[in-house]
Amino acid sequence: MDGLTYAEVGATGGTMPAGYHHVRARRVIGSGHADFERAADLLLAGEAQRRAGARVTLSETPMRVGTRVTMRLGLGILSFRIPCLVVWAERSATVAGFAYGTLPGHPERGEERFTLTLRPDHEVVFEIAAFSKPGRWFTRIGAPLGRRVQAWMTGRYLRALDAR
Repeated sequence: MDGLTYAEVGATGGTMPAGYHHVRARRVIGSGHADFERAADLLLAGEAQRRAGARVTLSETPMRVGTRVTMRLGLGILSFRIPCLVVWAERSATVAGFAYGTLPGHPERGEERFTLTLRPDHEVVFEIAAFSKPGRWFTRIGAPLGRRVQAWMTGRYLRALDAR
């Protein structure tokens, strides 16, 4: 995939690469097929990011491999442009999700995967996996703060689609 700022494309789907900060988080967000379908529709339309507080522009909806995602966080001159490219997307009867990778201009380098699973016990589980490292001078200087922001946003993403 041209333009990505990291080499380990797809690694959020398996063993994440060394040399990056890793995140794995999960939350049960509902129960049954109706909750799964509702959450899948929202997820693939960028609503987890919007409901978490980002301004989101998608090149197409629902997201699929090749979709360009541009987010903005912050206000005024403290607003960050966050460009990404969808590198994996899936929608089946029991799994829905996408992963996006960082493009030039993103404050970080790496990948983040958002996966919904309808389990045999009917629980709808939302999982996030990510690997990242600073990609710009200000994120290198502010790395500890960046990790806090990432943890805060991960929690917001997980709560964004909760049907309970």
